[in-house]
Amino acid sequence: MANAYIALGSNLYDPIQQVKQALNAISQLPETTLIKQSSLYKTAPVGYDNQPDFINAVAQVETALTPEVLMRHLLAIETQFGRERPFPNAPRILDLDLLLYDALCMQTELLTLPHPRMQSRGFVILPLAEIAADLVLPSGESVVELAKNFPQQDIQI
Repeated sequence: MANAYIALGSNLYDPIQQVKQALNAISQLPETTLIKQSSLYKTAPVGYDNQPDFINAVAQVETALTPEVLMRHLLAIETQFGRERPFPNAPRILDLDLLLYDALCMQTELLTLPHPRMQSRGFVILPLAEIAADLVLPSGESVVELAKNFPQQDIQI
């Protein structure tokens, strides 16, 4: 079984419920067990400011699925929730990103691991540090040390 981390985010149509329902959907994936989930974090939008705040979280799963198959399942969950992609950083019902899959480093058309922008996003690093304080990224960076870079990023638990 592989250990994977998934970022969740929503800022449309009752985002708290969207994230909670997405966690439930993730827990129902085949050959996958939801191990931990972070608190919910209310965060300011990044990249496109003219939209509501987000609710974010991170989940840890153990899975026998390959990274690509897991990512396809996550994209299917987004589609089931009504995710649309009109432009980059647009408001969204649900966003699911595969952050890490064991210590695997890979890049395909579908997936880049580790997630290429996770270290620069407090809304990912803070919940990740909450549930995986001992985690060291493949780059050698500690998530707890990275979390210290985001003390004032409009993030509230």
